[in-house]
Amino acid sequence: MSLPHRPVQIIPSVLPADWAAMGQCVKELEEAGVDRIQFDVMDGNFVPNLTFGPKLIAACRNYCSVPFETQLMVSQYNCETMLDEFVAASKGPNGEPGVVIAHVEANVHLHRVLGRIRQLGGSPSVALNPHTPVAMIENVLDMVDHVLVMTVNPGFGGQAYIPTMVDKIRQLRRLVLERDLDIDIEVDGGIKANWTLSECAAAGANCFIAGSGMFSFPTLKEGCDALRKVALDAQAGRLLERPV
Repeated sequence: MSLPHRPVQIIPSVLPADWAAMGQCVKELEEAGVDRIQFDVMDGNFVPNLTFGPKLIAACRNYCSVPFETQLMVSQYNCETMLDEFVAASKGPNGEPGVVIAHVEANVHLHRVLGRIRQLGGSPSVALNPHTPVAMIENVLDMVDHVLVMTVNPGFGGQAYIPTMVDKIRQLRRLVLERDLDIDIEVDGGIKANWTLSECAAAGANCFIAGSGMFSFPTLKEGCDALRKVALDAQAGRLLERPV
């Protein structure tokens, strides 16, 4: 018997965007038909790169109404001391909860962080690096709306997808169904409109984060449409084969 599918969501990461024109970029992404926009927050500590702060994310809200999500690839200190600002910046135009993702590896007190996100009016979510087993988040699944399975090691865009993460997605999906939880499974890293997205969708993921895999198309709409088609085809059993 096949597992039930959740709605497909296409979520571009703005890492490949022109950072000097980020407002225009998020406006164009909304017009392209994306479901959400992800901001990869990096602090040069948890990952070896520096990106966005809450003020840039909040400024982008002036240019579009599409939901935001913020992935906090930061140390526990930065996560906790700036959590209020990131949750506020991630909210929708009318204060709707934005998705705020905390990494299990970065937060010793993960329950506290996830509970605080909810208390502040955000949608708490948790991310796993490629080496981190699903067991690390079993005790917080009842607190989150999304689980993000990283299919590359975070820190830089344009990395190659790690195929062995499919087993982790499958294991996580079974656990969510067994416990009857209302959780979306996201994947992020090397996801393109090809076999990478196809096999993740077949394994049970339904939210697909793409940076260069979307921005490489002639137009953002073409990228969004191509990614969505691969995901929907995979959910319908029409899979793209992995190259030999």
